[in-house]
Amino acid sequence: MTAEGTGAAPGLAGTAPPGDPLAAYVADLTAALHGPARTKGRMIEEIRGGLEDTADAQVERGVPRREAVGAAVREFGTVDELVPSCQRELTLAQARHTARAVALTAPLLIACWYLTGAPAQEPGGTVLHTARLLAAHLSGVAIAATLLAAVALAATGTLARRLSPPARLPALVAWTGTTAGAAMAVTTLALATAAALATNWPLLACAGALAAASHAVVATSARACRRCARLPVAGAPERG
Repeated sequence: MTAEGTGAAPGLAGTAPPGDPLAAYVADLTAALHGPARTKGRMIEEIRGGLEDTADAQVERGVPRREAVGAAVREFGTVDELVPSCQRELTLAQARHTARAVALTAPLLIACWYLTGAPAQEPGGTVLHTARLLAAHLSGVAIAATLLAAVALAATGTLARRLSPPARLPALVAWTGTTAGAAMAVTTLALATAAALATNWPLLACAGALAAASHAVVATSARACRRCARLPVAGAPERG
């Protein structure tokens, strides 16, 4: 899993001198926000850069640094004031990241469906036939998940410049990813069972490994998306 799908933003906090109020502000903001690490990192860096520029301008006029940072914070807003709008952007970014993961990996369930095809003379034919039927049903889940992911990508991409994405979109993407991840996990188990009985087990084992890898990617991203979807954002009522 790349840094893009995690909530950490290494290297942003703790770079200023100890005791510097700017470092504390950045650390608090970093801890309060959750979303794709690269997007979050760029956002924190931009805010920190703006604060530093504003504070430096005050220092050049003879204002003590601590007071200059305080004035910059008042201009930008406190952490509590800034978090809702920043989190909204990060939540949409995480939804887009999860939708992309689903769109790229869910169709692999369809590939697994084709890979489960086995000749009738297979000694484990009944089990293989069951695995094939299961994969066929799960391929329907893959198709639905891919279509929903494509809509989510459009809603958080090109369309987002003209229309505000629905408030429930991140939650929908999160549970779409969760469902797709569960389908991939079931496919992995079915293919592992079939591979143990089939003569063409290397092919089924490869299909199972493909499904397992897809599950790992989607499940991790969907988990992060569920977490982001539960957080309060600007323009949405806080959940009790």
